[in-house]
Amino acid sequence: MPKDHLNTVFKGALILSISSLVAKILSAVYRIPLQNMVGNTGFYVYQQIYPLYGIGMTFALNGFPNFISKLVAEQPDETSKSLIARRAFHILSGLSLVVFFGLQLGATWIAAHMGDVNLAPIISAVAWMFVFMPWLATGRGYYQGKFLMGPTAVSQLIEQVVRVAIIIMAAYFSVRLGWDNYRMGTWAMSSAPLAAICSSLIFTVFDLRYLLAPAPAPTHPLPSYRKLTKRFVIEGGTLCLVAAVVILLQLVDSFTVMRGLVHQGQLPEVAKALKGVYDRGQPLVQLGLVVATAFSATLLPALTDALAKRQPIEFKRQTQAMVHVSLALSMAATVGLVALMPQINRLLFGSLEGTTALRIYIISILFAALITTYTSVLQSLNEYTAMIIGIIGGLATKVLANYIFVVHYGINGASAVTVLSLAVMFAVMWLGSPEDLQQVLLESGYLIKLLALSAVMGIVVILSCHQITALVGPILANTRGMAGIITVIGVLIGVLVFVAGAVYARLFTIREWLVLPYGKRLIKAVAKGKEHHS
Repeated sequence: MPKDHLNTVFKGALILSISSLVAKILSAVYRIPLQNMVGNTGFYVYQQIYPLYGIGMTFALNGFPNFISKLVAEQPDETSKSLIARRAFHILSGLSLVVFFGLQLGATWIAAHMGDVNLAPIISAVAWMFVFMPWLATGRGYYQGKFLMGPTAVSQLIEQVVRVAIIIMAAYFSVRLGWDNYRMGTWAMSSAPLAAICSSLIFTVFDLRYLLAPAPAPTHPLPSYRKLTKRFVIEGGTLCLVAAVVILLQLVDSFTVMRGLVHQGQLPEVAKALKGVYDRGQPLVQLGLVVATAFSATLLPALTDALAKRQPIEFKRQTQAMVHVSLALSMAATVGLVALMPQINRLLFGSLEGTTALRIYIISILFAALITTYTSVLQSLNEYTAMIIGIIGGLATKVLANYIFVVHYGINGASAVTVLSLAVMFAVMWLGSPEDLQQVLLESGYLIKLLALSAVMGIVVILSCHQITALVGPILANTRGMAGIITVIGVLIGVLVFVAGAVYARLFTIREWLVLPYGKRLIKAVAKGKEHHS
């Protein structure tokens, strides 16, 4: 690959990574004020239907665009690129219309199986988003296939900003005008098609030039619609499945948690509120994943470069750095959030309801981060079998066990099954990955050092919080303001303990430290300290 072209790829990957990071942070953060404005039951109404939006956006944002970009990149000239994009658009349009009419006609049936027929209008509202999925996915895929990431990045940010703004406005008017929760939910989910329309405008020129204008004569043979559809189902479907793992687990929750709680003996209104409490875990997990995977993702271009240049030793080093950084950050985020959960729950959501369930749910960050990292490496190696089997195994675990665990253990059971499902997915991926990739996790006693360090950090943070609570008294400690102060102090103590322990235990190599924020400064400071003491 020529150096100039490689630089373009790296810059494009960086632009897309930054926009994805901002979009993920927005997607996680807005749910906290939403829950505070509409309460547990209102949050339940929104979160019940959110997985349908999430799956559609994952298809339009990651899965199908990545597959279409591959199709476009395979073509030898501009005419072939535009024609393959057109065919991809036709296939996606057919798929989207099937989903759209399925959701519209089956809205009442789906809502009834979720345990709440009042959700039907909200399902109908979100269904309209699928009409615009082909425009978004094809436009993004076409430009990514030409290594132009700017349009995709801009459309991604527009989609999130418009959607979040409409949701918060819907919540505000719901409180101000006294709307019921289902009317609020319908307006909030109407943000999905409206945001899709706005983000599709970025591709107007592309749509007019390549999708709606008369098709040019082909210059090279193109795959038939039949072969292309087969590739869409197998290759594109796999990419979509990988990208939508966590959201698919949430979809299972939508069909089982509310019904399981009612079967347990809870009144419907109480069950709705409990499901809303359980759903508090989702933005926390999302934020934890952003932290855990953002910095390791910066190694992806180097991983791609090592593969392109056929440098197996360098590829292994980059893979090790990626896995170690992702695992350490996800472990630190998980242990820190578990230790601080009572204070975080009070600070963000105004109560201690569901603290145990949230503590269990938070462990998802650890396995979800490892799944994200390992799938990135396995995709770069074109190893899909372990991924598919792992995801199917994890989803089957969730489907088969969730309802039973909810009936017996309430929302604690739902949290436990989510963690178990992700653990099954990762275990299968790890066992099915090449031996070198398996050993990355076990080399140099890394895992033992990390577990010991995380345990020490967690104990220190919990003891520090208890000490502050004892000093200020239980009444003051239970206020949101003091919960915020204790959380900030706990985070600072946790970071200091973890970083100091990582340096002392030599947890990371120099390469791995350089990936982390301020890693270079820390290496210099440690080196100066050694010189001073010698």
